[in-house]
Amino acid sequence: MLVLGLETSCDETGVALYDTGRGLLADALFSQVDIHVEYGGVVPELASRDHIRKALPLLDQVLADAGCAAGDIDGVAYTAGPGLVGALMVGATLGRALAWGWGVPALGVHHMEGHLLAPMLEAEPPQFPFVALLVSGGHTQLVRVDAIGRYRILGESLDDAAGEAFDKAAKMLGLPYPGGPHIARLAGHGTPGRFDFPRPMVNRPGLDFSFSGLKTHTLNTVEQCRAGGRLSERDACDIAAAFEEAVVATLVIKCRRALRQEHLKRLVIAGGVSANRTLRSRLQQALAREGARVYYPAPQYCTDNGAMIAYAGAVRLAAGQVDPPEAPVRPRWPMEELPPLAVAGG
Repeated sequence: MLVLGLETSCDETGVALYDTGRGLLADALFSQVDIHVEYGGVVPELASRDHIRKALPLLDQVLADAGCAAGDIDGVAYTAGPGLVGALMVGATLGRALAWGWGVPALGVHHMEGHLLAPMLEAEPPQFPFVALLVSGGHTQLVRVDAIGRYRILGESLDDAAGEAFDKAAKMLGLPYPGGPHIARLAGHGTPGRFDFPRPMVNRPGLDFSFSGLKTHTLNTVEQCRAGGRLSERDACDIAAAFEEAVVATLVIKCRRALRQEHLKRLVIAGGVSANRTLRSRLQQALAREGARVYYPAPQYCTDNGAMIAYAGAVRLAAGQVDPPEAPVRPRWPMEELPPLAVAGG
């Protein structure tokens, strides 16, 4: 079954073709970072308009790269939520229109399920069950995954997501949006141990996260360093290092706790923050000591992309799941509401 995937939940337009027999055939992505950087964050109206401009050219590109024609497509998957409502409507409208015109089924995919299943695109995908850490600009969640559609939220952020905290810390340091890569770059030149930032909620039972206190601590440290004048480059690097270390340590502690609680030895980490090299290295080291294994998507599939939507949609479409034409987009959509599949395929 050949499925077209469309991702338009926020500020990246992704298009991909996934075949259930041959795997991922082609994918293309356009990032809107250059559009939103001057505003310090995503402007929803600009995001929606750019999705409209880029989606069809990317579709043409993907079809050409895969050597396929529109008539070869057996189904269309599009991101139906969560995300920005205007951006979601662009993908949903296009996806349904294409499906109707081609006479094939269409299905709205849950954005976070797409991230969760992105490691299934790799040569050695994880086997069920596993714990997943979904960590991005909008979400930080620990999820027990027993099969596709069988999810139980173990813990989540009570305020800012980890990616959002990176963006806000970067803004405090005068760094551009998105903040994660810039914080990581500065942190690589920082002096470990000069600042000791708190690890939020690690001394409490449970698996929830909170990054608001860490954000406040970062701001206070920046203001203290600025008290004598302009924030120096050394100060900025050392603050970035302390902030990244605090976030990474918190995520590692909670992941280890989740695996022990669920008596599992497999961890999947996905979402934009999963591309952070320090986080990957620390998780690898920590889990290896406990005989556990961590799985990641390829770096290009950590951020929003069409490949993960095409895969998640293909698995569900192949199992017979189809949405009616009037199915709404869902800017807020708890992942636990997703129906399980009859067969836990990979």
